[in-house]
Amino acid sequence: MRLANDRENYGLVSILLHWLVALVIYGLFGLGLWMRDLGYYDPWYQLGPWWHKGIGVVLFLVLLLRLGWRFVSPRPDHLPTHKGYERLAATLMHWLLYLLIFIVMISGYLITTADGRPLEVFDWFTIPAALSGIDGQEDIAGKVHLYLAWSIVLLSLLHTLAALKHHFFDHDWTLKRMLGIRHNPEERIG
Repeated sequence: MRLANDRENYGLVSILLHWLVALVIYGLFGLGLWMRDLGYYDPWYQLGPWWHKGIGVVLFLVLLLRLGWRFVSPRPDHLPTHKGYERLAATLMHWLLYLLIFIVMISGYLITTADGRPLEVFDWFTIPAALSGIDGQEDIAGKVHLYLAWSIVLLSLLHTLAALKHHFFDHDWTLKRMLGIRHNPEERIG
């Protein structure tokens, strides 16, 4: 398998970044929901957020890499079977997901640094509090973080349903390309 995308297929780098980001986002979402119910004396009360924040910052860096990769190795062409509205919907969905993910990450940073303390990342380094002390900062950023995290999960489920629709109803290569199965433009599945 090629590392870079070509006009017909996703390359290994795009495929791995896609699935890694998806798995990490769902993992962080689950961890975030679980952390909300931790009591002060729970042994995970400090450790859960430590992991959540550290993984979140690493994911931020991976997403920057993924966006950079999109410009270095542009995505494959849309399939000829894709209708105009499907192409537009797919493009809007991808960019909306990127935007929401970055806003969730920024809101997480604003929650953590609301009291002026820096964000510690796995005891590797700290990110200073650039903006803190705003009235209600932690609560407002917390609501943004929660509601947009749910929005990302729901939109990603819609994204998954669209891929399954292409596979099972349209019988095209949309899903198989992201699974690393090479696409032959003359061949139709199903």
